[in-house]
Order: sequence, then C-alpha cells, then structure tokens
Amino acid sequence: MTTPAIDVRSVSKHFAGVRALTGVCLDLRPGEVHALVGENGAGKSTLIKLVTGVYRPDGGEVRYLGEPVAFAHPRDAQAAGISTIYQEVNLVPMRSVAGNLYLGREPTNRLGLIDFRRMRRDARTILAGYGITVDVRRRLGELGLGVQQMIAVARALSTDARVVVMDEPTSSLEPREVDLLLDVVALLRRRQVAVLYVTHKLDEVFRICDRVTVLRDGRLVHTGPVAGTTRLRLVATMLGRDTDQIRRHGTTTFSDPAVSDQRGRTTGIPEATGTPVLRADGLTRRPVLDGVSLDVHAGEVVGLAGLLGSGRTETAKAVFGADRLDAGAISVDGARARRWNPAAAIRGGIGMVPEDRKAEGIIGDLSVRDNIVLAALPRLTTAGFVSRRRQDEIVDTFVRRLRVKVSSPGQRVRELSGGNQQKVLLARMLCLSPRVLILDEPTRGIDVGAKAEIQSLISELAALGLGVLLISSELEEVVEGAGRVLVLRDGAVVGMLRGDDVSEDHIMRVIAQASGDGRPPRAPAAPRGGL
Repeated sequence: MTTPAIDVRSVSKHFAGVRALTGVCLDLRPGEVHALVGENGAGKSTLIKLVTGVYRPDGGEVRYLGEPVAFAHPRDAQAAGISTIYQEVNLVPMRSVAGNLYLGREPTNRLGLIDFRRMRRDARTILAGYGITVDVRRRLGELGLGVQQMIAVARALSTDARVVVMDEPTSSLEPREVDLLLDVVALLRRRQVAVLYVTHKLDEVFRICDRVTVLRDGRLVHTGPVAGTTRLRLVATMLGRDTDQIRRHGTTTFSDPAVSDQRGRTTGIPEATGTPVLRADGLTRRPVLDGVSLDVHAGEVVGLAGLLGSGRTETAKAVFGADRLDAGAISVDGARARRWNPAAAIRGGIGMVPEDRKAEGIIGDLSVRDNIVLAALPRLTTAGFVSRRRQDEIVDTFVRRLRVKVSSPGQRVRELSGGNQQKVLLARMLCLSPRVLILDEPTRGIDVGAKAEIQSLISELAALGLGVLLISSELEEVVEGAGRVLVLRDGAVVGMLRGDDVSEDHIMRVIAQASGDGRPPRAPAAPRGGL
C-alpha cells in the first residue's frame, strides 16, 4: 500500500481548557484530492495549522512521507514540501507581482544581487501556465482580489510541493477563475501531488475531490469516498442529523419563492400581505452574493438558513448597507432607496446586531451605558450637548426590560457574560425604535439560559409589530423562531419554506439539492502545457 503523504494519527489540541480537536485521524495520499469540510468551530483551521507547523498537537502525531514530524514553524513545513494557500491573500500588496511570486527566494546573479530580469521572465512563464496575463512589474495591490488569489496559488505551487493545503481557495474568485483553479487541482492530482482541499462549497467537493472528511465539534465524524455519498448525507453529517429520518418524511418538492403541496397551493401560515417594511431585490456582490431577493413585513420573523459560506452574513450586511453592492436595490415602505448605507438604514428604521459582537459590536472598554446609547447620541443632543438624564432614562429602561445583569450602568461591558453583552447590543438597536431588526447569530456563544431569554425576546418583539430577519447556523433556532425561511447556497436563494413546511429536515433537503439536472458537475479537463 502506498505510504500516505500526510498521516494524522489521533491528534488532540486544546486552548485555555477548550478542546479544539479530540482524537482526529486523517490520511492524505499522493495523487489524491481530499476534501475537509465542517461548520464553524468544527476544527478545520486547527487541523490545518497542526499539519503546516503553526501548532503542535497536545496528543497524537503527524507523519509526513511515513516519518513523524514536528515542524517548529510554517517555513519548515514549506521547506519540506508542504505548501499552503490561505483563504486570505497573505502577500505584500506594495511589492510587484514578480516580487511576490519569488518572495523570500529571489534569484541572484554571480555577484549575489537579485536578478530582476530573470525573476520577471520566470514570473511571466509561471503565470502563463495558469492562463494569467498580467504585467509582472505592477504592484500586487493594484490588481483585483481574484487575480491576487491566483498569484498566491501560483506562488505556492511553484515550490515543487509534495503536499498542497488549500484553505477556501475559491472564496474570492469569479466562476471563470474557479474553473481555472480546479483545472490546476486536477493537474496536481495527475502529478501525484496530495491536495487537502478545505471548502464550504459542496459543488466543488463533488466536482474535484476523491475523498471527504467531515469534522464536527472538533471530532472526526466521517471519512469516505465522495462517490459513495450523497449531498443530503454530507449536509446531514455536517449538521449532526439522521438522514434516514429525513427520508421517512417524504420528498417535498421545493420551489422558489414558495413551497407548494401536490395541489399547487401554498401550505403553512397565510402569506404576509400589504407593502413590506423592507424589501431587497437582486442583491449582487461578486463573488459572494448572486441576485438575493427578500422582504420583511411588520410583525414577521424571516429566517435565513444555509451552511457556512452560503451567504447569510453577506446578505445581512448588504441589506443593512454595510457592504458595497455590484447590483440590486433596497426599498423601505415601497419607496426605493437611492443611497443605501448603515446611516440611511438606521434613518429608515433598520437596525442590525452583527455576528461577531466583539469585533463589530461592543466596545469593550466603554461602559454599558455608553455602549447602549452609542447609536442614539444624535437624537439625545440639544445645541451640541448630550443630555445625561435622557441617557440614564434609556439605559435604565432597557437594562430592566432585557434583564441585563450588570452591577451598574457604569460597568465596563467587557466584564459582562456573553449573553449580557448580546443584550447590550440588542438594547443599542432597540433604543432607536427600529421597524426591522437584523439579527446575525444572536445566540452564538452564550449559555442556555441567556439563549432562551433572547429567543423569547425575539418572539415578543415580533408580536409587538417589529419585523425580524433572523440568521442562525442552528437550524432548530431558525425553525422555532421563523414563520418563513429563505435557504441560501453559494450566495443565492435556492428555496423558501413557510408555515408547517419550516422544518430542519426540509431545510437540509433544500441545501442538499444539486444544481441543474440534479447531478454534480463533471470534473474539468486539465489545461494544456506544464506548470
């Protein structure tokens, strides 16, 4: 039997008492493209870093070409023949394209000086092998993100690697660039290079990968041939569900924009009528969003469901005006907004609680009071002065209504528990009296008690007439909270469920649907010419 290029044996890793990996095994064979998939927190990034020398395991071992290894630094792994292509381009934007391709290994002349002419010539040859035509003297930062990513790929593959680790390599690429990259992966397979392909895009798994490993909560839950599994089984395994139970629930036909029964009528609760408070049409932000449309009525909770990378957070930010759009329109009360940004959204009665509360929400060193009234300060100002009395009234009201556990409004917000920090963010938005509230992972990282309180609060707000756009990676949270659910995959809406048809099983079936004729696309032919 062929010796695995990489053999991970029962590795474990923990950080500050939290287990990131527990007894995980994975073998990567020469000439194999092996997919590594899993939701947020599954342990994919930790496993990659153990293989590439960023971390060392607390238990178990990593073998490379049959020998135990313990790389002290990523450059040691690279020198041994393990190249890594990260999701984020980690090159130097102020250097030239050629300079980035040969970063740290520039060719020299007889005097030991950098041979720029040779470096540029060789850079053109390398890039031509990938179909990239660009002036190699240009600064990397002047190029589009997709081109930058392809240059990062070319750099990693120009080192004669035996193993290539690709971490979400297509997340910033256009479809044409994705095809080109997958052509390169097919060529690496024929050259007997082992490829560990980390992705959240199931189409790519079925298109190019030979085997797939699924991690969940830091543990190995499945390894097997891609040809021996189905999309439904893969989705269910990632989410920890039973596919047999899903099959027993029947084969509901899902349509966009509604789910219909055999008589062709819409099932479930009655459809909201009248003009929606918020409507989004054809939101497009290449390559992460592709024509997403949705609407939210007063008193309605609309859920957004999908796997990691499906476009949930990107949709939320686009609706709130936080991300620039290539195309699409936002309407409030039926009137189209001409200029849309967070300030305009707030003026229009749209509020948002972001997914990452520490990076994009709370300001840890400020007090609870300051965090709550931050967005409302313009409304509390008279002749350039902010009324402390009005601040205290607002803070006292929402601390009491949301049951925020705090020693005093002057306590620093970073000293609170995760659940109470989330309540502070909710209070910040609610004190603006919004008409629609966008909640991105509102219960992530908080305890069970606080989660139940926030879920109950969402229901109460909807009952009072507030429209809610609810995003959660926990299907049961979406099912319990939403009357209508839009399912996203690869940045597009692929189905909508409402009423009695909103269930975990139905959501997973929509996620697992293959595009087109229901069969995964065939692997691309390799490009002509060498690397």
